[in-house]
Amino acid sequence: MPNNFRHIGLIHLILPNAKVIDARREPMACCFSNFKQLFASGQEFTYGLEDIARYYRSYVELMNHWDAVLPGKILRVQHEDVVEDLEGSVRRILDFCGVEFQAPCVEFHKTERSIRTASSEQVRRPIFKEGLDQWRNFEPWLEPLRTALGTFA
Repeated sequence: MPNNFRHIGLIHLILPNAKVIDARREPMACCFSNFKQLFASGQEFTYGLEDIARYYRSYVELMNHWDAVLPGKILRVQHEDVVEDLEGSVRRILDFCGVEFQAPCVEFHKTERSIRTASSEQVRRPIFKEGLDQWRNFEPWLEPLRTALGTFA
C-alpha cells in the first residue's frame, strides 16, 4: 500500500533483520496511477492531484532519510526496470533477500490463487509495457500535478 514507507523505522526496530524493498515508479506515472485507483480506505491523499504530489514528495524525502540512517537495509527497485528486465530484477530482489531464484517468480501470472490487490487484473497477465506511459494520454489535464511535483516531476 502507498503508506507502508512511513513505518520503516518501526519495522526496523521490531524486525532489525528485515529487508525493505522500495518499489518506485516514475513520479507522474505513480501519481496518476494512484489518482485513478479507487482505494478502499486510508488513501484520502489520492483524491486530489496536488495532494498526491505533496504525498509523493514527502515519500521521496522520507526514503532519502531511511537510505541515510539504514544503509543497506532498503533495496530500491524501479518499476520501469522491472518491466524492461523482469528476470534480472527478480534475481536482484531475491538476492537482496537471500532467497534462491525459482522460475515461478517470473511466471506469477500462472497462479490460480486468490489475488486481493488493486492490481489483481494485471497479475493475471505477464508483465506488459502499455501502462508505463498511460498518464501521457491525460497530460493536458495533469499540469497541476506536474507543477505540484516541481523538481520531482
